[in-house]
Amino acid sequence: MMNSGTSNNMVSSSGSNAPGPALKTYFKTPEGKYNKLHYEKTHPAALLHYAHGKTVTQVTLAHLKEKPMPALSQSSSALGVSSGVRSAAARLLGGGNGGRTLSFVGGNGGSKPVGSSSTRIGSLGASSSSNVVGNPNFDGKGTYLVFNVGDAIFVSDLNSQDKDPLKSIHFSNSNPVCHAYDPDAKDGHDLLIGLNSGDVYSVSLRQQLQDVGKKLVGAQHYNKDGSVNNSRCTCIAWIPNGDGSFVVSHADGNMYVYEKNKDSSGDPSFPIIKDQTQFSVSHARYSKNPVARWHICQGPLNDIAFSADGTYIATIGRDGYLRVFDYKTEQLICGGKSYYGALLCCAWSMDGKYILTGGEDDLVQVWSMEDRKIVAWGEGHNSWVSGVAFDSHWLAPNSDGVGENIVYRFGSVGQDTQLLLWDLEMDELVVPVRRPPGGSPTFNNGSQSSHWDSACPVGTLQSSPSMRDVPKLSPLVAHRVHTEPLSGLLFTQESVLTVCREGHIKVWMRPGFADTQSANSDSFMSTGLKEKPAIAGKGGKQ
Repeated sequence: MMNSGTSNNMVSSSGSNAPGPALKTYFKTPEGKYNKLHYEKTHPAALLHYAHGKTVTQVTLAHLKEKPMPALSQSSSALGVSSGVRSAAARLLGGGNGGRTLSFVGGNGGSKPVGSSSTRIGSLGASSSSNVVGNPNFDGKGTYLVFNVGDAIFVSDLNSQDKDPLKSIHFSNSNPVCHAYDPDAKDGHDLLIGLNSGDVYSVSLRQQLQDVGKKLVGAQHYNKDGSVNNSRCTCIAWIPNGDGSFVVSHADGNMYVYEKNKDSSGDPSFPIIKDQTQFSVSHARYSKNPVARWHICQGPLNDIAFSADGTYIATIGRDGYLRVFDYKTEQLICGGKSYYGALLCCAWSMDGKYILTGGEDDLVQVWSMEDRKIVAWGEGHNSWVSGVAFDSHWLAPNSDGVGENIVYRFGSVGQDTQLLLWDLEMDELVVPVRRPPGGSPTFNNGSQSSHWDSACPVGTLQSSPSMRDVPKLSPLVAHRVHTEPLSGLLFTQESVLTVCREGHIKVWMRPGFADTQSANSDSFMSTGLKEKPAIAGKGGKQ
């Protein structure tokens, strides 16, 4: 899910909708210039539903492989992805589309379906796969963006010049708020969708693209009508190496584990939670979904993210705490509190060594799994941080890609409409010195801050350290990329994608990729397609 934003971000009091300087179509970094090239994805304005203000747009990157998926079956296997603008598919794009760079002409070979029905899903139901009208323009492969706006899920061809999506799926009684994609699902059900009502669907993205209608086809329905939990879904994620298992977090502080190959019609009864503030895990007594309930905290869970190997799961919530669990042993490993307010987003580094968090304190926190504590604070946003992600495709200068990576590139977006890029170089962090109580600020006793003296004991939740105890990072780039508050970002091999809460997605081509696409760009611009004016942020709460 762009699994690094959350579906319940709210506008802060810092006035992020205030008029700002004109938007530029590029930004510069030490390695070169990132160009937008007027390359944008959005939703058809005519289809925007009145309930739009109740949701925040998140984006998932989905790479459909050229080999057709096998026939639907009950057996499955999955490679997990993290939520929000957080997708492991992004890490698999090194050879995306057969190793081609992005093409601005022709896209994936698909186009918007014609003769689409306006029928919507009734009572959150999904139509069966029978009597499906095929879309002859879909060629069965390519890279797509899946994003939610209002009461609909939209699918856009990442490589197409068309701003408008080629597929829309509408829901009548609730809004989709989170989704996740599994590129290696064996049974074809590779896309998960969580709704504001608590309902969850698993579907085949390929099957949705082949159908010209506006209803889900061939969907598996979980937590139907909120039978297990009727609170809002906040995040959804495939479990890496989880054999078709996935987790769904909810606004009441619970997280449920599902298995695709088990009956979803059951209503397992879990014991009553006696203390809402305490972590507990309960398993279903019968072989039905959901198979387990994790009660994490009191109040909403805002985001969840698995480490790449599936060993750990990080959760963040309105209570301001990051919690990191060993998923298999169901044990709390470490965690701690934000400097102020709720945490809204989190993301893992590819090697599992670091976790990013962002939230209402306008800071980007860098957590070390080795030290089990905060090792750096990123200062640069002037409103809530709504999305964070590591750039797994970026290599440090003079890096051969073989040795240990000591420099990390990551990004963050906020409700201040800015994209910030950061370089984390552990050897360059300046560790604050300890200051004795009442001593002079310039006094140096030769020892480090107490926050850095030793690793935090396993299973301990820390309070927020003093601001003076943690090294500060300054952004490498700070660029205003949208006119509306941002809700997520995502890195691919060729580009950086930013998305605002209103449903507009911009694609910023990396240095080098934009140069090689200059000819295609000229052809694209000659079509006369102009950038659609941005919609002012509504500032509504979810």
